[in-house]
Amino acid sequence: MKNRFCLISLFLVSIFSFSQDNIQSKTLQLRKSTVKQIVAVMTLEEKASLVVGVGMPVVSSSNENGIVGNWDGKVQGAAGGSKAFPKFGIPGIIMADGPAGVRIDPIRDNDKTKTYYATAWPIGTSLASTWNADLVRNVGIAFGNEAREYGIDIILAPGMNIQRNPLNGRNFEYYSEDPLVTGFMGAAMVNGVQSNGVGTSIKHFAANNQETSRTIINANISERALREIYLRGFEIAVKKAQPLTVMSAYNKINGIYTPESYDLLTTILKDEWGFKGCVITDWGGGRDYLLQQKAGNDLIMPGSSKQIDIIVNAVKNRTLDVNVLDKNVERILKVALQTPSFRKYKYSDKPDLKTHATLSRIAATEGMVLLKNDNFTLPMKESSKIALYGNASYETIFGGTGSGEVYVAYSVSLAEGLKTSGFKPFEDIKTKYINYIKQDKIDYPKPKKTAGAVRMTPEMNLTADDVKNTIAGADYAIYTIGHSSGEGLDRKIDGDFILSDLEKTLIKNISESIHAADKKLVVVINVGGVIETASWRDYADAILVAWQPGQEAGNAISDVLSGKVNPSGKLAVTFPMKYEDVPSSKCFPGTPAKKPTEVIYEEGIYVGYRYYNSFDVKPAYEFGYGLSYTTFSYSGLKLSSSNFKNEITATVKITNTGKAAGKEVVQLYLSAPEKTLEKPSEELRAFAKTKLLKPGESQTLTFQLNARDLATFYTDQSSWIADGGNYTVKIGASSRDIKLTKQFSLAKDMVVEKVHKALTPQIEINELKKK
Repeated sequence: MKNRFCLISLFLVSIFSFSQDNIQSKTLQLRKSTVKQIVAVMTLEEKASLVVGVGMPVVSSSNENGIVGNWDGKVQGAAGGSKAFPKFGIPGIIMADGPAGVRIDPIRDNDKTKTYYATAWPIGTSLASTWNADLVRNVGIAFGNEAREYGIDIILAPGMNIQRNPLNGRNFEYYSEDPLVTGFMGAAMVNGVQSNGVGTSIKHFAANNQETSRTIINANISERALREIYLRGFEIAVKKAQPLTVMSAYNKINGIYTPESYDLLTTILKDEWGFKGCVITDWGGGRDYLLQQKAGNDLIMPGSSKQIDIIVNAVKNRTLDVNVLDKNVERILKVALQTPSFRKYKYSDKPDLKTHATLSRIAATEGMVLLKNDNFTLPMKESSKIALYGNASYETIFGGTGSGEVYVAYSVSLAEGLKTSGFKPFEDIKTKYINYIKQDKIDYPKPKKTAGAVRMTPEMNLTADDVKNTIAGADYAIYTIGHSSGEGLDRKIDGDFILSDLEKTLIKNISESIHAADKKLVVVINVGGVIETASWRDYADAILVAWQPGQEAGNAISDVLSGKVNPSGKLAVTFPMKYEDVPSSKCFPGTPAKKPTEVIYEEGIYVGYRYYNSFDVKPAYEFGYGLSYTTFSYSGLKLSSSNFKNEITATVKITNTGKAAGKEVVQLYLSAPEKTLEKPSEELRAFAKTKLLKPGESQTLTFQLNARDLATFYTDQSSWIADGGNYTVKIGASSRDIKLTKQFSLAKDMVVEKVHKALTPQIEINELKKK
């Protein structure tokens, strides 16, 4: 009787418990209930399903390869997302690619009556070359608006890796060789995008500085180089902007895949930097899904049913602590709470593309860098007749390929832009190029896949006589160098970084013909990254780096060539004299040669200008360099004190001493005392851009330095330490054009920040040293 009573009691309790759980699952709703309350009533299978993405939309409906496949299809062409749980009020998070603009399908179901084109913004390298964080933030605001109006929750951008080597095929997505520029530009973009209530995913965290063997390469980097160079930009962006998500990279750092690195994702990112969002893998990143969960990589993308099973079984057999899983789920839910999908935002599918195109044009002009302008070649005179050469003059490259590609309603070539600006490009040359390019496309159709190597139409083989016959009567000759690059493959040295023999011959022939008529040659560089210039630059009278300037490319370039806009861009990456001068040239992309698995960052902290300046290697054009159609004077440098305590302020007066209105980028470099640790000769610690100054007008700029700006990372102490001694403030127009200097002192060594021992190399790294 007693046993029977117990059985009845247990039965009733189980029914009651089931009913309560069922009622709770129906009544508990995200936001009305806390995240912890929601997680407490979720089943193990539901939790595992939330930390695994729903798959790439392109294959979700067929459920190929075990893809989870519950994509609702509301944003065709989006990159993926997370699973929705309507009973808890948990939306699916929609993610789209976007380093240079929203990347979604422009046409759906073959219906061309309604389109979903996006704005192609200037590439990351171009935006960084503006040195104008306010402008980049404005681009981010418009960028985020498009994402929101197209139903997207998270934009997988900005790209924030360091441009360690000019051959990286994905450099066009990234900002700079310098972590300060990278961090401030990244933070500005994040703040702009997220002002719309749309999230960002800064990427690829971290040291994803090559495409060769990107999914298997082990980047061996010293702790100091990691902290000072490769993590610093991400740190600035996290602390200044708090992106909703961070995307871990494909590569290993010191033997551990980044999505499986507790040191990287939890110790540094979450504990030290205070990151509040969630971490997602790059698509297919990492190998061990349980290590990813333990490391703090919250969301696995793109996701498969196999991964869900692995996580469920691991919790059941106690190889994965359910508390670890719960924390990851909580972080995803906290992000979901902040998305447009959770707010049930009624997106329009009609962003203001016309207004955004205007902003793209403005941003493009401000990022263009004038490298050379002998005898006032530019700006060009009104209504000039132009002999226009180069394929990219007629099909100007507005962006890179791969996940950074954007589908646009239109793009403007340089030929079109010049004509709109009132110049007169020769029609016979145009016809030759248009027919040539058209025939090449017939002979070599463009493949559907755009990642990696993209075949470029070879330059037309114009002989010296061909040039003479087409150039007669021109006021100017313009030759446009056009090179593309993209995700999945690194660039080549010959024929890419170094111009092909045909390109060099064309420049020489055009130069000789136009100079014979006592006219000028302008070379426009339409590229995604650095190229060699020293071997051919003497043939040109003016050289303008236009980068890949977005869909308004031709109009923006014409604005600068015509003088409608005074160029104010400066290089955020060094142009070396030759590839062998690049500090990482001997160890990029790693060993063994055919399929590298290991790369050693032998240059250590000496990346970019830190190397060229410290080792007195003359570049073709240094970091921070850029000319203007006017001139500026620097005067009155003052420091708030001669002794550093908590911070110090520097002020300097900039005056337009020329005849045209213009903007000047002013850079503050700092030289620190060397004691037991060697340091670069100077490092960028602040920068600012003036307003548009009229001739004779002045502006006083103010810079603040804090203790962290003085500090160096001491590996043996796991600390940022400012050494006592004398510091020199250097105010310059570039890293080598220093205008004014002043000193201050720090009375004694100062431990600025103590951090954890993390990301220790597993091999000995013999780093480059000055002594």
